[in-house]
Amino acid sequence: MAANIQDVVMLVGDSLTQQGWDKGGFAQLLAEMYVRKLDVINRGLGGYQTDWAIPVCEQIFAKQHEQHHVPQVKLLTIWYGANDAAPAPSPQHVPIDRYKTNLSHIIQMVKSPASAYYSPETRIILITPPPVNTKQWDRPDSPRVFETTRSYAEAVKEVGEKENVPVADVWTKIFDAAGRSEEACEKYLSDGLHLTSDGYNIVFQAVVDIVERVYPELDPTWEAHAKMQTVFIPWDQVNVQNPRPSLMKRKAQF
Repeated sequence: MAANIQDVVMLVGDSLTQQGWDKGGFAQLLAEMYVRKLDVINRGLGGYQTDWAIPVCEQIFAKQHEQHHVPQVKLLTIWYGANDAAPAPSPQHVPIDRYKTNLSHIIQMVKSPASAYYSPETRIILITPPPVNTKQWDRPDSPRVFETTRSYAEAVKEVGEKENVPVADVWTKIFDAAGRSEEACEKYLSDGLHLTSDGYNIVFQAVVDIVERVYPELDPTWEAHAKMQTVFIPWDQVNVQNPRPSLMKRKAQF
């Protein structure tokens, strides 16, 4: 059983988030960046889209009356769209207007004071789906269309502007890194849809850039924000003569 010691970064999304624990994945990189400061919780569910995400979020987000008893979510990433963009009649398909409505709904679950899940301490980052490489993606039972995924990435930016939430535009960043060539995206996509470590590094850097620019209080680097201290003091600050008082959890400073 684990006590409520550290606050958290929560990642919600589909398989792109779920696989963020793979070697070089963005969840792994974030966990390393926030070690001893924030824990990283991965709630990525492979194959899911935003219609299905809402009832899941209603279970994984703590309600207001529960938030005093659980770790606070300091940073929330929302990363859907790779499956929503599947062409109809796929069961994963979500029409683009409803996709935007669903993203707004998830954001407002956290941001709206009228919401049972209202969490004013939580900072949110939206992430666009990456490009797809249809030359790589060999799944006739689950096709993808390059331009359709691009339109869903653009939809995320529209939602970000509407909701005043920063967007990590990984679609553009990966496509630019590939020289704006669908085939050259192979370096960043393991199978045409999911990411390699190179692709995840772009996602990680995009998230870090937003943290530094928009949420500097969550920048864990010592040089940038010394206030974001480790939960427990460094070993060389322990009072050797009387260690117990110096080993108490420190209050977070943001």
